[in-house]
Amino acid sequence: MTSIIYVGMDVHTTNYTLCCYSFENDQIFAQAQMEPDYRNIIKYLERVRMSYGDVHFLCGYEAGCLGYSLFHNLVGQGVDCVILAPSTMATTKKKGIKTDKRDAANIARCLAYNTYSAVNIPTATDNAVKEYIRMRDDAKGTLKRYKQQLLSFCTRHGKQFTEGRNYWTQKHMAWLGKLDFGHPVLQETFQEYLILYTQSLDKVEMFDKRIEELAQREEYAENVKKLCCFIGIKSFTALAMLVETGDFGRFAKAENYSSFLGLVPGEDSSGDSIQRTGITKAGNSHLRRLFVEAAQSYSRGAAGKKSKTLAARQSGNEPKVIAYADRANERLKRKFYRIMFKSKRNIAVVAVARELACFVWGMMTDNVA
Repeated sequence: MTSIIYVGMDVHTTNYTLCCYSFENDQIFAQAQMEPDYRNIIKYLERVRMSYGDVHFLCGYEAGCLGYSLFHNLVGQGVDCVILAPSTMATTKKKGIKTDKRDAANIARCLAYNTYSAVNIPTATDNAVKEYIRMRDDAKGTLKRYKQQLLSFCTRHGKQFTEGRNYWTQKHMAWLGKLDFGHPVLQETFQEYLILYTQSLDKVEMFDKRIEELAQREEYAENVKKLCCFIGIKSFTALAMLVETGDFGRFAKAENYSSFLGLVPGEDSSGDSIQRTGITKAGNSHLRRLFVEAAQSYSRGAAGKKSKTLAARQSGNEPKVIAYADRANERLKRKFYRIMFKSKRNIAVVAVARELACFVWGMMTDNVA
């Protein structure tokens, strides 16, 4: 019978640290540090096989900066490999002691005792679309910084917009275009800030149009259309939810999906004392932010009332899909206002985000009865 050796890998851009664990001797062995190249891992496994004979290797590393590249390189060479979700791993780290060797040993033990959850490996298309959407989000962050810098520049030089309540409207942009700072260098600086803002805005709009095109691809179009039946979810958000989640069917229940998002309360209990904490914030932070942003939309409008925009997005879906989304939308609006009367807005938004995630899981797994 072929024995299994579990190989924990603590990987960084500068070096890899590997070690092995086997149930037969119940100890960590063959610790090694090497240059960050998957070929060095293959050579390491060959050396271990020469010492221990016919064995099967299961390798694993924590999700991090290397993404899926190392996984694909190893699997391409016939090596069984998994990526461990850090928030699900059992830990044996002692307080104040953290080294690469200890981290690699902990990963090996997690593999051996199955005290972890594996990261979902996206398809090549899902991964490419996900990277494009995240690039757009980075550009959106840059645009936000340029807005803040432009407004701060105006404030420092005594220019206050008093002709309206909102910034970046047509009236505000017309006001910016008329500003005179009285000194040529100051005026030049202001114009450069304005150019940076305009260029960044154009880029974000271009990215958004491309994402709309990607959302209409055959593999995404149907599910995007279904998700757009919910308040707060349009094509951009729907596509991001699909590619960030991957296979919704890997979650047995809706509660498992909301837990994956880190939207469930934590617990700090001891003995008979049970104490709930804030949400765990474990798992995919990008996806969690999307749900929280979508949940903000439930704070507007009356429960049971459907806007023309939402009705247009729902058009073309099956009646049972629309009915399911309508039930969810009404329930979540009522939930938001009910919690708002008793608690803070942020608590209401997160509670709605958690339940919205459950409804999205139901839609994507065809549990819409």
